[in-house]
This record gives sequence, C-alpha cells and structure tokens, in this order.
Amino acid sequence: MGFQENGNGDLGLSQIPLGTKNKYKRMSSEFADDNGDILQQERRNSTRKYVIACAIFASLNNVLLGYDVGVMSGAVIFIKEDLNISEVQVEFLVGILSIVSLLGSLGGGRTSDIIGRKWTMALAAVVFQAGALTMTLAPSYAVLMIGRILAGIGIGFGVMISPIYIAEISPNVSRGSLTTYPEIFINVGILLGYVSNYAFSGFSAHINWRVMLAVGILPAVFIGFALFVIPESPRWLVMQNRIDEARAVLLKTNEDEKEVEERLAEIQQAAGFANCEEQPVWRELLFPSPALRRMLITGIGIQCFQQISGIDASVYYSPEIFQAAGVEDKSKLLAATVVVGITKTIFILVALILIDKLGRKPLLFISTIGMTVCLFSIGVTLSLFGQGPLVIALSILFVCGNVAFFSVGLGPVCWVLTSEIFPLRVRAQASALGAVGNRVCSGLVAMSFLSVTRAITVGGAFFLFSGVSALAVVFVYTLVPETKGKSLEQIEMIFQNEHQRHGSEMELADVEQLVKNKTGLTK
Repeated sequence: MGFQENGNGDLGLSQIPLGTKNKYKRMSSEFADDNGDILQQERRNSTRKYVIACAIFASLNNVLLGYDVGVMSGAVIFIKEDLNISEVQVEFLVGILSIVSLLGSLGGGRTSDIIGRKWTMALAAVVFQAGALTMTLAPSYAVLMIGRILAGIGIGFGVMISPIYIAEISPNVSRGSLTTYPEIFINVGILLGYVSNYAFSGFSAHINWRVMLAVGILPAVFIGFALFVIPESPRWLVMQNRIDEARAVLLKTNEDEKEVEERLAEIQQAAGFANCEEQPVWRELLFPSPALRRMLITGIGIQCFQQISGIDASVYYSPEIFQAAGVEDKSKLLAATVVVGITKTIFILVALILIDKLGRKPLLFISTIGMTVCLFSIGVTLSLFGQGPLVIALSILFVCGNVAFFSVGLGPVCWVLTSEIFPLRVRAQASALGAVGNRVCSGLVAMSFLSVTRAITVGGAFFLFSGVSALAVVFVYTLVPETKGKSLEQIEMIFQNEHQRHGSEMELADVEQLVKNKTGLTK
C-alpha cells in the first residue's frame, strides 16, 4: 500500500507525508527559523554591548579633562590663598593647561599613526598621571606649573584620539551617538570636579586643593584595565596591512557579516588611495586640495567656535560670575557650580539620543541659537541690574541654560564632525589640528577672562561671547554638511563634490555612486 505524497513528498517520523498542503508541518524548519532569529538577535545584542563598552573605555581619558576643568574652578580659590599668588598667576595657571595641551594634540596625531589609536590613549593616561601627581605634591607655584604642563600634554593626547577611535570602530547607524561619549565623560568629569570642590572645601587651605587634584588620578587607573578589553581601530590595522585583524575587529563591531565585507572593502579602498599618495601628510595639510581645504575649514572652524563662544568662562569662572551677581559665601558659590555641572551632564544625554535621529546640523542650530540667547541674557542681567536674589537666580538660570544648549549640540557634535569628515590618510593629524585650534581658543579664553572682565565688566564679556555665538550660527548654516547615516568613506565624497554648498545634504545614492566611481578608477 503506498502513501499519497503532497507537496514536496517529505515524510514525518510516523511516515506521514509532510507536504505544503498537509496539516502536519515540518517542525524542524520552524525550529531552524526560530533558532536563526534567536541567534541573530543574540549577535545583535552582543555586538551592541561590545561597541558600547569600547566607546566607554575609550572615553575615560576625557574624564580627566572634565575633572580638571571642574575641580580647578574651585581649587584656585584655595591655591591663591595657600601659595599667595596674584590674579594674573591664577589666569596663567588655569589657562596654561589648554595651551600646552595643543602639544599633546599635535603629537597625538602623529603618534596614533605610528603606534596606533589604542596605545596613544595609554600614553595619554600615563602622562596625565605624572602631571596630576606632581600638582598634588607641589610645594610651590613653579612646581605646580610643571605638573600642570604635564597634565595638559596628557589631556591633549586624550581629547583628540578618543573621538577618532570611536568613529573608526562604530557602525554607521550609531556612530554619532557613540562618538558623543567623550563629551559625556567630559561632563561627568566636570560634575565630579565640582562635587570634589564642595566635598573637600572644609579642609584647611593647605590640604584641600591637593586632595581635590589627587582624586583626578583615579580615572587613569581604569584606563589601564581598558587596554586589555578594547581592540585596535580596524582602519589603522588596514593602514598597517593587517587585514585579517581588521576583519576580526569589524566582525565584533558590526551585526551583519555582509556589511563587514562592504566596510572592509571601503576601508581598503580609502587606504589604497592613501598609500598611493607620495607626499607627506604634513605637506598635504599645508597645501591642501580644494576638498581637503573645505574639510579643514569646517573641522577647525567648528572646534574654534566651540571655545571662543565662552564655554570655559562659564565653567572655569562660574564662581566669579555668581560673585558678580551677589553670592559671597564660598560654600554657596561651590554649591551653585554643582548645579551648573548637573545641568551640563543631564543635557548631554539629549544629544546622545537625538544625534543619530535628528542629525548633526539641526542640533548645532538649536545649540548655537540657544547659547546666543543665554549669553546675551547673562550680559543684560549683570549689566542692567545690581546685585540681589533676583540677579543671582537669573544668573544661575542663564548660565545653566548656556551650558545646557552647549551640551545639546556644539559640545558633542563638534568632536563627532571632526572625527568623521577627514580622509583616512590624514584623519588623525587633521583632527589633531582641529583639537589644537580648540585648545588654543580654550586657553585664550581661560587666560584672559578675568582681565577682560576688569576692562569691560563681566556683563560686557558675555555680550562679546554672544556676538561670537551668533557668528557660529552663520558658520554652521554656511559650511557644515549633514553626515548622519553615512560611512566615513561616503562623507569624504561629500566634500569632493564641488557643488556641495550651504551645508545641503547629498542624496545617499549619489554618494554611493561616487564611491563606486572612485573604486572603478582605482581598478
């Protein structure tokens, strides 16, 4: 007696036909589909957690910068009292870190091309630790300055390499939010610095500022552990012709194996063009092509605007701002700075959520316009009114508003853009130039703020900052493109297009076609 076969004629365990029309289904195929979905989901979750862990560990160096900025705003009050230094020496002490950090940023660009992104982060931590320890034990102003210089060089290494590393290991869809992690950790560091000021202010003036600075050594310890967890950048590995290692890293940081091969092909393509160039990188940066010139103007310009709009004045000198409004008690001054730090940290999370959804350029518009309004309002409050509870409340409100708008856009997006827009061959050293511009402008603001306020009042200084912030709005509209959702190699092609103007966004298909054309030329 035979069996009637339906559909594909497969027989089940009871020799019952398992055709497509039979009510008995092959369960193994369903299990296979379910298992495939489960495995895919597990891979997706594992990849996401791994990339986030890498971004967190790579951002730890930025805690050091943030902590120094936050803690020094309160520590200088007691350093001035303990070491009996002048106001000019205070300005120099505060601002010198930003100036000398440009040495670290310049050196970091070259170092990261030689020893890799990962070990440049390690070098940054070691140099900063040496500086922090020197400052903690400093018996005099001269020794304190030596420690400050070492710490600045270490910070210079760290702030320029972290965004580059994260951008180079991140998937396209989440690169923006992940590259904001360094700015998040800067804000966490600033908040920790403010809390440290408040917590240790009760000690004697000879001890408290030393304890405040010593606490800054602790984050560097975790960086040592991080080196055993994070991989090297796949793009740097390709530049070193270590293709298999690069593929292994991409497999850990991307969910789709097909996307891994596409990304690897694009990176090899970019690296191939880089290796074909005979002139040194420094010569290419000094005499750039039109496309690279636009990249440099955009990258360095946005870095400079981030600082000359006065954010360091709001953070370093917030006690002086609140004193001008009428706050006299030191504990209340430091408590008010904690409020500023909390605000700055909370609003960076808004950028984390929106940067890959709303995009880079809209956040920059919101940020720079909001900062302009808040900076102008600080100037009006301190110039047109006297001192009193209302002026104090308005000053705290507008300072918090300024740092909030900064954290939403200009703070994190600045670093995201400079890690995205440059070609692989010059990325590290071009980004280093942007970091140098950032640090120089930061130092100039920090070292001149007190002198400027003596000349044109605190309110006048903030009118000046509001004018600079207004110029930043124009700069963003004119020169900054949207890079959301594009690969690093596709972003390069945006700047290659001579007709890309006013920050308008190219269609993704057009960019992909340009990449294909470039690939064909190479072949």
